[in-house]
Amino acid sequence: MWKYIGMFLFLMCTGGYAASEKVDPVEDTFGVISSEDLLGQYSGFSAEYQAYQGSEEELVGMKSIEGLSLLVLFGTWCHDSEREVPRLLRLLEQSQVKIKKLTLVGVNYNKQDPKGLYRDFDLRYTPTIILLDGDQELGRIVEKPNVSIGEDLAALLH
Repeated sequence: MWKYIGMFLFLMCTGGYAASEKVDPVEDTFGVISSEDLLGQYSGFSAEYQAYQGSEEELVGMKSIEGLSLLVLFGTWCHDSEREVPRLLRLLEQSQVKIKKLTLVGVNYNKQDPKGLYRDFDLRYTPTIILLDGDQELGRIVEKPNVSIGEDLAALLH
């Protein structure tokens, strides 16, 4: 019996246990969500948003994306998303940069969304923050920035 319990625990910890059964659209956002709803419904995201203060370098970097769009593919279940997405939202608010469009798309545990953006943008890791000029991808930040979100977004333009 202990052998089976040990095997079960191993599979649960390594993610090898029916990952597709983990999806619960009631508990996890699946599809487009507004920043207000995201921060209002997920306390971890809200806490990170409230706590984060962007540096002067980040705020300057954010100004460079004026007039462009951001597509953010993330998971409400993902610790990297819970850290980086609220930081991005806070930087947008603090910098007061005027971007053309911000689209937040929650993906399930299989990194899929209802509109198939995961396929269109070859999503592999969450979060993925994609900088767009119209339909043209200018670059992306995957999982976490190299320096900071604002500085990494600015670097995508050079």
